Amino acid sequence: MDASTAAQRIETLRQQLQQASYEYYVLDAPTLPDAVYDQLYRELQDLEQAHPELITPDSPTQRVGEKAATRFSSVKHNVPLYSLENAFDMAEFASWQERWQRYWQGRDRRAKSESSEPLVEYVCELKIDGNALALTYEHGRLVRGATRGDGVTGEEITQNIKTIRSIPLRLQMDNPPAIVEVRGEAFLSLEVFQQINQEREAAGEPLFANPRNAAAGTLRQLDSRIVAKRKLDFFAYTLHILDHPSDPNPQPPDQQLTLLESPSSNLPTPHSPLPSSQWNCLELLTQLGFKVNPHRQICDSLEAVQDYYDRWSTERQSLPYMTDGVVVKLNSLTLQEQLGFTQKFPRWAIALKYPPEEAPTVVERIGVNVGRTGAVTPLAELRPVQLAGTTVSKATLHNADRIAELDIRVGDTVIVRKAGEIIPEVVRVLPELRPEGTEPFQMPTHCPECEQPLVREEGEAVIRCVNASCPAILRRSVIHWAGRDALDINGLGEKWVQQFVDRGLIQTVADLYDLTVEQLVTIDRMGQKSAEKLVQAIEQSQQQPWARVLYGLGIRHVGSVNAQVLTESFPSVEKLAAADIEAIASVYGIGSEIAQSVHQWFRVPANQHLIDRLRKAGLQLAREVDPNEAISTPKPLAGKTFVVTGTLPTLTRDEAKSLIQTAGGKVTGSVSSKTNYVVVGEDAGSKLKKAEELGITQLSEAELQDLIASSEQG
Repeated sequence: MDASTAAQRIETLRQQLQQASYEYYVLDAPTLPDAVYDQLYRELQDLEQAHPELITPDSPTQRVGEKAATRFSSVKHNVPLYSLENAFDMAEFASWQERWQRYWQGRDRRAKSESSEPLVEYVCELKIDGNALALTYEHGRLVRGATRGDGVTGEEITQNIKTIRSIPLRLQMDNPPAIVEVRGEAFLSLEVFQQINQEREAAGEPLFANPRNAAAGTLRQLDSRIVAKRKLDFFAYTLHILDHPSDPNPQPPDQQLTLLESPSSNLPTPHSPLPSSQWNCLELLTQLGFKVNPHRQICDSLEAVQDYYDRWSTERQSLPYMTDGVVVKLNSLTLQEQLGFTQKFPRWAIALKYPPEEAPTVVERIGVNVGRTGAVTPLAELRPVQLAGTTVSKATLHNADRIAELDIRVGDTVIVRKAGEIIPEVVRVLPELRPEGTEPFQMPTHCPECEQPLVREEGEAVIRCVNASCPAILRRSVIHWAGRDALDINGLGEKWVQQFVDRGLIQTVADLYDLTVEQLVTIDRMGQKSAEKLVQAIEQSQQQPWARVLYGLGIRHVGSVNAQVLTESFPSVEKLAAADIEAIASVYGIGSEIAQSVHQWFRVPANQHLIDRLRKAGLQLAREVDPNEAISTPKPLAGKTFVVTGTLPTLTRDEAKSLIQTAGGKVTGSVSSKTNYVVVGEDAGSKLKKAEELGITQLSEAELQDLIASSEQG
């Protein structure tokens, strides 16, 4: 390729990669699969290597990462959080080994003369498909958690990180160093990920493509209650001991750590030296209270690394979380320090990634599925194929735009991917294998269930059935109503719902409460005892609280967490139905889109009639109020909004938050013009600066307690 052609291709690749990085790091809405990104990145590297005169400082190959998103406060990492160089086969791994060995041999002669040849010993760890976090502990207490960001600057998300139960709030250590920096990976288990997508589907929200995207979206939630509900997990994989936050160098090996004695843990002697190897580092993290991935191994040769890599290429399919490769690190921390870093990567570690799992198959049929919110989603029905340990016979086609982009047709041979993707998708069509006489697929103009016209709203990619009486919408609505997070009606499965709708026994969820044993025994394979149990389960659901009822109504965008938040502010259906959009949107964590959806739902006459029927059926449409709460005096901080920043003298942030909320106040994670007070402790950062700019009243811990006490007395 001549220089002119190479220059054009390089510019195209840079634009594609920069756009993909922006979508991934800034918007948290990636559209380019990892495998495609890696392929384009490798092509750019090869072209720049062949034409070094075309390398520019703004090339994606010349910097650590892209800038962090701006919805949270930006913080500088105490130690840069570098990404890893990738290898995609053992030949590339061997090349990496040769490179670091050449670099080590070419070091300063004096340093080399004082060192013997390095012992090649690697630590292999599974590469968890999640999100890197940096945790800062000051004197043993967790004071800050940040996302990776661009590797130098990340986003401060401490309150969200504190909801992760596998992250200790305090280290199991006496007399800890001033600063301990712990690095690790936040992730979602496959089971939790599937539950989240089920809830999003029920709320009419787009599904997450994979656990990594779901974890990223969870970590950046403004409401920490949503984060807590999603049950993120965390594996720690390294730590740094610092004199102070600006010190990027670990303490020398002769510094001593004192670990807390614990009868349930196999701790070393009270005074243990800092680890001298990555393996010791992982053991120390375990002793300090962190979860460390158990599937780690020391390897003393390239062959041993390959055995580990090959073994987990198949065994990883049985893990309860996603992995996309193996991280290989030199075990010696001394050798790591001698090798150092390039501009982008550590020289002493590499990610040995597994190729994406793809398989060819044939499209036997293209159909559509009508969801509970009326969304019509096209699906490719495939000739069954083994992929990532499961048999795949269906793959999502997302929407009409994706179908047009693929030009997919019945009879086409397609490539299906599931690498890191829980939901199989069609990656590409192989038109050269297309049989003659195929026709482009056209999305239906009318609902396949009720034959009513479908609607595509402006600005949306989704086509919807808007007929509230559509049998498909009714079936999905009833299944959602009976779900575990809603009314939790045990025994009311999809097969029964299908028959109830087909027989005309139910037209809305309210009809469930009119069903009798005599009616149910006429259903195919429904015996007397089964009918009695189901009627009893339906009756028991009448006692479910108002928050579950609200979630069960299936209002678009209202998940179970949002329903709980709404019912705390609107303790009865009457108050919520009467609220205007502004009042609903003012509830912390709700926002205008949800508020508009809720407001519109209560304006529909059929929905008003449904509420009347549910009330007559005995459903709980109001929140129970504690008698003591009902007769108590008004809470002293009611209507006031607080932000807590920095380290308080005696209270943790959670304790301060609880104190404020008990007194009726609201605690948020960011400072705005609506904030009334900022409670300030030591080492307060950007939140204090913004409070000063906005002229918001600042309180110390003592002043906060005085404010509560004086308000109660007043």
